[in-house]
Amino acid sequence: MENLKVGIAGLGRIGKIHLNNLLQMQNVDISAAMDPDEEAQKYAKSKGVKLVFKTYKELLNVHEIKALIICTPTDTHADYVELAALAGKHVFCEKPLDLNINKINICKKKISKLNPKIQIGFNRRYDPGHNSLKKELTKGKIGKLEKIIITSRDPAPPSIKYLKQSGGIFRDMMIHDFDLLRFYLGNDDIKSIFAYASNISDKRFNKINDYELASCLLKSKKNVQCVLINSRHCSFGYDQRVELFGSKGMLISGNKKLNETEIYTKNNTSQKKPLLNFFIDRYKEAYKIQLDDLFRMISKKKRPLANFEDGRRALIIANAANKSLKKRKSIKVNFN
Repeated sequence: MENLKVGIAGLGRIGKIHLNNLLQMQNVDISAAMDPDEEAQKYAKSKGVKLVFKTYKELLNVHEIKALIICTPTDTHADYVELAALAGKHVFCEKPLDLNINKINICKKKISKLNPKIQIGFNRRYDPGHNSLKKELTKGKIGKLEKIIITSRDPAPPSIKYLKQSGGIFRDMMIHDFDLLRFYLGNDDIKSIFAYASNISDKRFNKINDYELASCLLKSKKNVQCVLINSRHCSFGYDQRVELFGSKGMLISGNKKLNETEIYTKNNTSQKKPLLNFFIDRYKEAYKIQLDDLFRMISKKKRPLANFEDGRRALIIANAANKSLKKRKSIKVNFN
């Protein structure tokens, strides 16, 4: 079987992670890459990429490319996805899908009847710890799902330059958790959200109209309670924990002992499966698995674990969180 020809757009931190993972895949050839930054271009060339461009248009015009990995600034995502799909190329696009929901909706209409597959980079769905919770939940291990609690704390905030263009804590950071909630809820979905955010330790966030701390209380259509806790800084490292509480027990994916899954039921409170570590190290395997899923999706024509609509709905929830914060009240979430 012929190797899949791939192009990668954007070679920042996440773009470089994907590039290096692609280089390790036996069924993939990296035909070309693009980034307006000269240092990023040099990096791609140092990795053996023969065609390196400054613009997305040049990358898009490489006929042999069958799939594009989009890791450019967020406000380019919907436009680049649309152009790739119209060119007949499959797409992996980093989260969030865009910062502008109107652009996403226009893109959705234009590509709805096209064949290319589109996957969104919600890597946490692919994390073995988080993913194992979904499997146990589906098996009925904890009975009926009643509550989801997700804690996400970064060791330190990104640069102010990055934060200024990130879209804010709900659309940049907590959007991972909005997606993870929907992943666990399955055929249920979010009905309402109440958001709160503040700055206490790092006053720089006040100057850019963003927040270092945020929490959300959400309710699903089936009345599952969901609690999200985010922080841009954490003195003891990258803190990632997920708790699913049900009528017959509880499932936990956490950091306590090098990231493990714990199952709490009537007959068992200490079953543990060691998994991964922290941040890029913790999600190192998840990043690889999601790219494997992309190529499996293309070759076997399967639905991606995180698709275009998942990206659209995650942004809608993030926008509702911003609205709730501004109005200081619970907001109904409308996915139309």
